[in-house]
Amino acid sequence: MRRLPPMNAVRAFEAAARHVSFTKAADELNVTHGAVSRQVALLEEWLGTALFHRAASQLTLTADGRAFATELTSMLDRLAVLTMHMTQKAAPTALGVSAPPTFTMRWLIPRMSGFQRRRPETEVRLTTSLAPVNFQEHPYDIAIRGALEPLAGCHSVPFMTEIIVPVCHADLVESGGLRTPADLARQTLLHYATEPYPWSAWQRAAGLAPTAGASALNFEQMYFALQAAAEGLGVVLVPLFLVADDIGAGRLAAPFGLQGAMQRRYYANTALASARNPAVAEFLAWLAEEGRSTERFIAEWAKEMGWALPSAAPA
Repeated sequence: MRRLPPMNAVRAFEAAARHVSFTKAADELNVTHGAVSRQVALLEEWLGTALFHRAASQLTLTADGRAFATELTSMLDRLAVLTMHMTQKAAPTALGVSAPPTFTMRWLIPRMSGFQRRRPETEVRLTTSLAPVNFQEHPYDIAIRGALEPLAGCHSVPFMTEIIVPVCHADLVESGGLRTPADLARQTLLHYATEPYPWSAWQRAAGLAPTAGASALNFEQMYFALQAAAEGLGVVLVPLFLVADDIGAGRLAAPFGLQGAMQRRYYANTALASARNPAVAEFLAWLAEEGRSTERFIAEWAKEMGWALPSAAPA
């Protein structure tokens, strides 16, 4: 027989670890702060180890908590995807959504329970793609893409600003190997085929002469480059909202803050004829709310870090 921990406690801990906040976890799970705290304490008692360091004004993960959360989030993400696939035949209303792979895994899936609670009769069929949007050739209703401007020929709704900054393992900063942008010349720069901006563009925006790192690693997708950064293999340019929780938990670091930050918008694109579909309209409204919530979180977090946010990207 499998020995499994209490699942409500697991869900509460995973949300609290992802946000590094009992309050934000309570908001996500639609329960009270006290309920999250009690469930986390129950899990700690069951495991026999502390998962958080609790201070008067700060919550941080212990080493055991960080290791447990990393594996747990990945498992719950896979379970969410499996559940969506298994329930496809049962849902009376289907909504096809296409989105970039890393965005889907790290931002969209962790928030999907909110839409499912709001509209339980709607089955969301998620697919991942970075290909150009084509509603004639593909069966999705909504295509989410990062872009500099709205997509022509469809209903294109911006719902979140993407701020792109250099990110690395926290050890690179703590060891003193990456204190100023000039130190990049001694670091491995991580690249991915789908990156919206090259390193040379960030260096120019930061007021630096473009220069290569000591070496480079190239990947097909952002997910793999980000994983390489998490393993301490180098520095990567990625959207801040995808890694804010990791930075808050001390797993990753943005060594130069918002210096040279590059921007795009995320757009939810639909065919003009689909814009009046109630399920589509509800999903777009939900995306807008989640996007505003993420932007508020980034703004509050940047303020705590003493970083001035760049001007908003054009809609």
